[in-house]
Amino acid sequence: MFDWERNWKGAGIQFAVLSIIAGAIYGHAPKQGASNGELVSFFDGDRTRVLIAAVVFCVSFLTLMWFGAALASVLRDAGKAGWGAAATASSAAMGGMLFVLMATRASLAFSVAGAGHPQVTTAIYDASCVVAVIVSFPAAMFVMSGAFGLWRADIISNRFFSVGVAAVVIVLLGGTTLARSGVWSPGGAYDRVSFVILLLWIAVLSGVLLRRPATASNAVQAPIPAA
Repeated sequence: MFDWERNWKGAGIQFAVLSIIAGAIYGHAPKQGASNGELVSFFDGDRTRVLIAAVVFCVSFLTLMWFGAALASVLRDAGKAGWGAAATASSAAMGGMLFVLMATRASLAFSVAGAGHPQVTTAIYDASCVVAVIVSFPAAMFVMSGAFGLWRADIISNRFFSVGVAAVVIVLLGGTTLARSGVWSPGGAYDRVSFVILLLWIAVLSGVLLRRPATASNAVQAPIPAA
């Protein structure tokens, strides 16, 4: 029988793997403030590649929300329903913003970039860059819900909790990368580092949850025979 609970707990690893695969397909996107020629070359010139990557990214976002549900379930079972609610809300917000981000990028590849309206193309791309930065806030909340909630439930060690706190700070600072160019710009060096830290944290946390036994509430129980 397929173990749904185990699959949900492992969805964090699936999210990280699918995100890496999608990123490899997507390639290196133009930086914020790129010329219209660069945007058209990337989104219209490599249209098929971008659209394939968008589909893979969207599947990864689904696995992220499944993992959020699994984390919330573990926290509720451990008596930390408040942190579980935070995990549910933050994973839903993060997933929703990521879907919006990828929808705008896919729309550029689908038709907008090749339609010959440079101002519209630039405006949509710049808006998507801002979304990519702002998503750091629910992402930091998601990392925090896992780190603090599991630590308070005595599921993770003090050392692992310290790593989680550091990850929260790094991911949260990613929400400030709004410079027009350089390291602190959308898609810049710090923005990429922040996203890698997020992927690593979610993947490792997923592995931790996989090592936990199935909860009694989710176990399949045999029917009790009638007296």
